[in-house]
Amino acid sequence: MDDKNIMENLLLTEKGVCDLFLHGTIESNTANVHQTFNSALNDSLCMQDEIYKTMSQKGWYPTEQAQEQQIQKVKQKFSQQGN
Repeated sequence: MDDKNIMENLLLTEKGVCDLFLHGTIESNTANVHQTFNSALNDSLCMQDEIYKTMSQKGWYPTEQAQEQQIQKVKQKFSQQGN
C-alpha cells in the first residue's frame, strides 16, 4: 500500500468519524453530552482538513474550480426551493 492509498483511507475514515460525531451532537439530550460531541466533531473536522490539504498539495486530491454560471444556477435552484 502506497502513501496515497494510506492517505485516502485516512480521509475516508476521518469523514466517517465526523459523520458519527455530527449525529452524536444532533441527538445528544444534555448540554454536557452535546458539547463533548461538538468539541470532538470540531477536532475531527480540523484533522480532516489537514489530511485534505496534505493530499491536495501532493496532487492526490485534485479539484476543479466551479464556473460562476454553475454557482449561480445552484443558488437560483435553492432560492426557488425556499419560496
